[in-house]
Amino acid sequence: MAERILVIEDEPTLARLLSYNLMQEGYETTVEGHGSDGLQAALRQSFDLILLDIMLPGMNGFEILTKLRQHGVRTPVIILTARNAEDEVVQGLRHGADDYMTKPFGVAELLARVAAVLRRSRSGEAAPAAEENVIRVGDLAIYPDKYEVTAGGEPVALRPKEFEVLLYLVQRPGVVVTRDDLMNVVWGFDYIGGQRTVDVHVSSLRKKLELSPQSVQIESIRGVGYKLVLPRREGVKH
Repeated sequence: MAERILVIEDEPTLARLLSYNLMQEGYETTVEGHGSDGLQAALRQSFDLILLDIMLPGMNGFEILTKLRQHGVRTPVIILTARNAEDEVVQGLRHGADDYMTKPFGVAELLARVAAVLRRSRSGEAAPAAEENVIRVGDLAIYPDKYEVTAGGEPVALRPKEFEVLLYLVQRPGVVVTRDDLMNVVWGFDYIGGQRTVDVHVSSLRKKLELSPQSVQIESIRGVGYKLVLPRREGVKH
């Protein structure tokens, strides 16, 4: 059964982006754009995770978080805060938030944090420890929670954005991904840099992966974007 995530975010474009990418990962989403509506949804229904913006109409995120905890709702919460708002982060964690993201953020990083919080929540309820999250393809081992990659057991030094590009492509083998998709997911929908940023990171990523003969390949699709090609007879293994 799909895990259910409540998104409480009043900025329509960001709310749609979050909902779309969460659903692409297999989650079921509910979106509320008003603070009071978000609180009622969280009290009325059962969710596995809540993404909670701080600045909301009607009732801010701190008030929502406080009321949820007062009502005994222990659902994990990731708060979304403004850049350089350290006081918001501290206040949110004190009110019972489990993690935070500062805007603007890349969707790949958010999805990794969502998966990590959900995994911690599940392991807290189950007796045995959860298995380490790893994606294996060719001789690559990709660890989303730790932002680490190994090739044939040897570490591959990737910058954070290179890792997020690789992770997004590996999760969509054989699918053509546009530069705009990568820009939105990895750098955030409001990133003001150009698509050249994507090309530079993909080029650097290719050079690092070429050191491993059994690694994946990233093909350029002229005028569109990129496609990840798996080694022959290989698949993505979780």
